[in-house]
Amino acid sequence: MAKNYYEELGVAREATPEEIKKSYRKLARKYHPDISKEADAETKMQAINVAYDTLSNPEKKKEYDFELDHPQGFSGFNQQAGQGGFDGAQFYRQGDAQGGSDFSGFEDLFGRFGGGFGGGQSQDFGQRNSRQQRSYKGEDQHASIEVDVDIAYEGSTQNITLQIPTYNAYGEPEVQRKTLQVKIPKGMKEGQQIRLSKQGQAGINGGENGDLYIEIHYKDTDTIRVEGADVYYTVNIAPWESALGQSIEVTTPAGKVKVNIPKNAKNGQQLRLKDKGIPSKTPGHLYLVLNIVFPAAQTEAEQQAYQNLADTFAEFDPRAS
Repeated sequence: MAKNYYEELGVAREATPEEIKKSYRKLARKYHPDISKEADAETKMQAINVAYDTLSNPEKKKEYDFELDHPQGFSGFNQQAGQGGFDGAQFYRQGDAQGGSDFSGFEDLFGRFGGGFGGGQSQDFGQRNSRQQRSYKGEDQHASIEVDVDIAYEGSTQNITLQIPTYNAYGEPEVQRKTLQVKIPKGMKEGQQIRLSKQGQAGINGGENGDLYIEIHYKDTDTIRVEGADVYYTVNIAPWESALGQSIEVTTPAGKVKVNIPKNAKNGQQLRLKDKGIPSKTPGHLYLVLNIVFPAAQTEAEQQAYQNLADTFAEFDPRAS
């Protein structure tokens, strides 16, 4: 009995699509005639390609599984093949007026070899392979970078080096290093993307490259964080500035600003500066997050000042509920 497609790929019938694809790539690297030293590489490659083309397609796989479970209904195929069991080539010819099958799954992975299975192939297969050397656009790729929040207000052109996961000509995963000059325009929101045309995965058989999308993230620091177009900036203030409600000048990512601290301001309280966030089409807001900093009492005079404070607020209990 001829091997069935699951046996050709060395997978169980209940194998997942990912397992089927992984096994196919492993076998394709071993038997592709352009790189294989196996004597029967061309024949073997054709067989696993037919198997993968069926098992990777949900509809074809469903039909094939049905015919495996009902072999008595396909005796005509067995007689034409001159052997018992299911004949994969005959099954494929039922849907193709020219004979054979569509090896698009193979070309997706190995079309970049150009010559298909090499000069030793049959004339019929060579003609079909030539007709099916279609061009495919490369896949779009995605990466992310972290930049200083100042760039959101000013814009910048930077050289960046990315490590992008991809597949080489043999179907093997690898990391590609790519250095690009990227113009980051003023007003980019957190998480917004820049599209670099044709900088993605290379096309197949002369197809155009995919695009590269770079997602912008702003570096969080002890004093700055960004959410969308809003910027949160921590400002240290003295206890008396908090208690008395004084006016202070602050250097922010949006420049120097004067703000009035409300009387009895609390630690962590936020002051909103409207439209002072990232200057996008719809500007964000800049939130000043107040952080009350208490000076250390090192000298006798400083310690006495704290003692006077304690005497003045003798009724105050910070742990009272």
